[in-house]
Amino acid sequence: MSFSVESLQNQFKHFRMSETSKDLPDFLRKAETHSWTYQEFLHELLSHEESCREKKMIERYLKWAKFPYQKGLEEFDLQEQRSLSARQLKQLQELSWLEQSFNLIFLGPPGVGKTHLAIGLGLAAIHCGQRVSFISMGELVPLLKTEDYSRKSQIQLNRIRKADLVIIDDLMYMAMDQHEANLFFQLINHLYERSSIILTSNKGPEDWGELLGDQGITTAILDRLLHRSEVIHLDGESHRIKYRESVF
Repeated sequence: MSFSVESLQNQFKHFRMSETSKDLPDFLRKAETHSWTYQEFLHELLSHEESCREKKMIERYLKWAKFPYQKGLEEFDLQEQRSLSARQLKQLQELSWLEQSFNLIFLGPPGVGKTHLAIGLGLAAIHCGQRVSFISMGELVPLLKTEDYSRKSQIQLNRIRKADLVIIDDLMYMAMDQHEANLFFQLINHLYERSSIILTSNKGPEDWGELLGDQGITTAILDRLLHRSEVIHLDGESHRIKYRESVF
């Protein structure tokens, strides 16, 4: 009994192995040229499909993450940020905190690398198969307020709630009214012990109560964020100011 290559390709497509289907003729030629055994042929074929699916998954997760830019941890300059040691950076990069659903809070003035560090860890998590969602506080509050009637807000917040890691950038950069603070609390409460959260802020938790305007909500938010967390203080001169460009 013989089968055409085209019929075999169609069978692979039926099982949603589209990349293997496309590259099957090349694999058949290689198998014949190198005299692969049946096991070797299957191993090469399945390894190729696995690699293609992983690549597609990473591309999909990167799209969903909505990073404002992509800069990995290998580009993080420890010489510029001496408040973080090489050992600490390596420990963060190992992602054991993510496996244990710990939160990270990066505090420090603007321009010291908080967002870069958060994005770098987000990229590392995606390459380990984790779903990541990045959003600034300025974008998050309008999403929460429009979720009841905006399909776009519903979709984005659904992805945030399902993420393994949620990165909230520039937390508490502006004051919130009681309704906004309550919506934010509901999100944090949902993520609590379901997902890890990375927060960046230039204000410490002791100042959050003034910006939230409700001590009860502030206490409830802090209770959930700080229960299992690592607070890392970054300092130094703003990189954006230090390396600013001028037309003159």
